[in-house]
Amino acid sequence: MAVNYEKVSEKLKALAHPARLKMVAGLLKDECNVTHIQKVLKLPQSTISQHLRILKNADIIKGRKEGTKICYRVIDAHVRKIVEMIKGK
Repeated sequence: MAVNYEKVSEKLKALAHPARLKMVAGLLKDECNVTHIQKVLKLPQSTISQHLRILKNADIIKGRKEGTKICYRVIDAHVRKIVEMIKGK
């Protein structure tokens, strides 16, 4: 199977921002919603939403509706490995 370098490049671009990298690292531990992410990263809700949109568009995370909230989780196994390597695991 051939590597789609454009798709890989888009995923790496999405991970290249420190806040998004922190978000993905946190979501590897446990899925959570915007409110929890906002409390941990101490960023405005609108900024968190923009970062989540970028990660969703890159097919790195996916949201699951839970009542009135959406819980996000990492769905890309390659990204999971990349972030674990960065964290030294």
